[in-house]
Amino acid sequence: MIEALAPLPVLLPLLGAAGALLASGHPVFQRLLSTAVLTAVLGVSVALLLVADAEGATAVSVGGWPVPLGIVLVVDRLSALMLVVASTVALGVLVFAIGQGAADGQEETPLSIFHPTFLVLVAGVGNAFLAGDLFNLYVGFEILLMASYVLLTLGGTAARIRGGITYIVVSLTSSLVFLAAIGLVYAATGTVNMAQLAVRLDELPAGVQVLLQSMLLIAFGIKAAVFPLSAWLPDSYPTAPAPVTAVFAGLLTKVGVYAIIRTQTLLFPDGALDDLLMWAALATMVVGILGAVAQSDLRRMLSFTLVSHIGYMVFGIALGTAAGLAGAVFYVAHHIAIQTTLFLVAGLVERQGGTTSVNRLGGLARRSPLLAVLFFVPAMNLAGIPPLSGFIGKLGLLQAGVAEGSALAFALVGGGVVTSLLTLLAVARVWTRAFWRPPGQAPAEDTAAAAAADATARRRPDGDDGAGSTADEPRTALQEAWRRHTAVATAAEPDLPPPAGAVRALRPLPRTMVGATAALVALTVALTGLAGPLYGLTSRAAADLLDRTPYTTSVFGTEEVP
Repeated sequence: MIEALAPLPVLLPLLGAAGALLASGHPVFQRLLSTAVLTAVLGVSVALLLVADAEGATAVSVGGWPVPLGIVLVVDRLSALMLVVASTVALGVLVFAIGQGAADGQEETPLSIFHPTFLVLVAGVGNAFLAGDLFNLYVGFEILLMASYVLLTLGGTAARIRGGITYIVVSLTSSLVFLAAIGLVYAATGTVNMAQLAVRLDELPAGVQVLLQSMLLIAFGIKAAVFPLSAWLPDSYPTAPAPVTAVFAGLLTKVGVYAIIRTQTLLFPDGALDDLLMWAALATMVVGILGAVAQSDLRRMLSFTLVSHIGYMVFGIALGTAAGLAGAVFYVAHHIAIQTTLFLVAGLVERQGGTTSVNRLGGLARRSPLLAVLFFVPAMNLAGIPPLSGFIGKLGLLQAGVAEGSALAFALVGGGVVTSLLTLLAVARVWTRAFWRPPGQAPAEDTAAAAAADATARRRPDGDDGAGSTADEPRTALQEAWRRHTAVATAAEPDLPPPAGAVRALRPLPRTMVGATAALVALTVALTGLAGPLYGLTSRAAADLLDRTPYTTSVFGTEEVP
C-alpha cells in the first residue's frame, strides 16, 4: 500500500495546482479544489505515518527505475511525521487565506495567484521530506522556493518587493552552495543517493568529509536561519500577507532543519562538526531572543523568536544522542504548529486593531476576548510554560544536554533556560501592551517623547505645528492630543498609541479566519495531551536515525549497500 501512497503528497498538490490555475476565473471552484487536495494530502500523510511506525521505513522507486538510477522516495517515521504536521498546518493556513480573501475582496491574497502557488509550495515541501537523494532534495527546495518568491510579493507593495529581493538573493546563494556541494559529492563518491552516500562517504579522507559536510551545513543553515546565517529572515517574513508569513514561518525553515538532521545522522554520523553546531545553536538562541525582546512590532518579534527557537532544534541535533534527536524532532513538530498559529493570530490582531505595533494597540483583551485567548495559549506554549508541549520539548532537550555532561552542553542548557525566560518576557510585553493596557494609554517614555516633540513643534519659526494649523489657534483637548501624537509619529516615534478618545474602531473578524486559527490553537493544545505518544514516536524515529540500517535497507532491500 505504501508504494502507491508515497508519491501522492507530491503528486496531488501539483495536479491540484494545475487545476487551480485552469480555474483561475472561478474562485469558488479554486477554493473547493485546494481544500479537497490538502485534505487528501493530510489523509495520505496520516496513513503513511501509521504504516511507517508499524512496519518501518519503505522506499519507492518512481517510474520503476533501478536504484540508484531513478528517483527514490523514502518514507520513514521522521519523514512521515513531518508530512503530517506540514499538511495539517498548510490546510489550516489555506482555510484562513480563503476567509481573508473573501473578506477583503482578494486584496491581500489574490485567489487566482495564491491557490496554485500555495499548492506548488506544499508539493515542494513534501518532495523535500521524501527525497532519497541529494539532487531530488535540491529539486524539492527549488520547487518550494520558486513558489515562495511569488507568495512573498503578493500585492506588489514596495515593502514586499524589498523583502522579496532580500529573500530571493539569500535563497539563490543558498541554492548555489547546495548545488556546488552536490557536484563535489558526486565527484568524490560517484552517487547522490543518500543510502549509498552513507557508506561511500565513510571511505573518503577526513578532510574531504569535513569540506563536504561544511558546504551542506552552510546551505541548510541559511535555509533554516541558523546564526550567523539568519539576518535575512526578520526583514523578509513580516512584509508578506498573514497566511503567507504563517506558512513560511511554520514550514520553510523546518525543511532546512530536516535536511540538517538527515545530513548529520545519515551522511556524517561521526560528529566532526558537532561542537561547531553547538556554538551555532547557542548563538542562534541568544541573539535571536535578544532581537525579539527589542521589538515593538508583533510580526518582527515573532520572526526573531522563530530564529531563536531554531537554536533548540540545532542543539538536539548537535548532541547526536538518541535523547537529543528525539527532543529535536519533537520540538520541530511542536514549533511548526506554534509558530504558524502565532503568525495567524498576528494577522487577526492587525485586522482587529489596524496595526501590529504593540505601542499603538491597547485594550484588545476587553474588546475582543476571543482574540486574547487565541494569542495567550500559543504564546505561553512558545514560552514553555508547564505543562504545555513547549515545556515538554524544552525539558527533553535540556535533560539530553545534562546527560551529555560536557561543559559546552551545560552552557547550552543555561542558554536554553535564559532563552525560554526571555521568550516569556517578549510575549508578556505584547500581552500587557496590546491586550491589557487600556486603549490610547501611552507608556511614560511615550509621554516624554510627545512633550519633546511638542516643544520642538512650538519652536518652529513659521508657527506651523505640523498638523495643518498654527500654534496660536485654540484647540480642544482631543485636537491637542492628536497634534502631539502626529508630531511624535512623524518626527520621533512612528508607532506611538493614539490618544484616548480617538481609538480606532475595531474591524470585525471573519468567522472563517477565526475558525482556522482556533483550530490550530486547539492543535497546539492537543500536542500537550498527546505528548506521551508523540514523544514515543520521536524516540523511535531517533533510534532509526542513529542506526541508519533501516534507511539503507529500505532503499536497497539488503544491508549490503553497493
